[in-house]
Amino acid sequence: MSADVGTKAPDFTLKNQDMQDVTLSAGFGQHNTVLAFFPAAFTSVCTKELCTLRDQLAQLNKANAHVYGISVDTPFTLKVFGQQNGLTFPLLSDFNKDVIRAYGVYLDDLVGLKGVSKRAVFLIDKQGVVRHAEVTATPGNEPDYQKLNAAIAAL
Repeated sequence: MSADVGTKAPDFTLKNQDMQDVTLSAGFGQHNTVLAFFPAAFTSVCTKELCTLRDQLAQLNKANAHVYGISVDTPFTLKVFGQQNGLTFPLLSDFNKDVIRAYGVYLDDLVGLKGVSKRAVFLIDKQGVVRHAEVTATPGNEPDYQKLNAAIAAL
């Protein structure tokens, strides 16, 4: 299964930074969802990306879009990462790498680190359909926030 635009988003349940289960489909019918996949907490580009989303959170909330950051880091690492960067949206641990595989963003090797997430952003509408998908060419590139914001505005 993959997460192509126009298809039903693969559902999942992951632990957040507080060790609570978060299920994607629980928000269907209620809000739009932005999934921000990132390779690793505490790296420069990942920190910049998630802080950019943090800074746009008021705008995203006005569009009824909830943000989830997803990486293969443990919930404990994500908790400290979120606290140090003032991130107020859930950070989800895909430690077992099931979700990055389901979304087609599994990266075999990143400078010797095996099985991390590619940098990717997905917008899922209230019905659970993928409306925008971007997987960056390299993990060093941030997503195109203007395209994401345009896709959100189009909902």
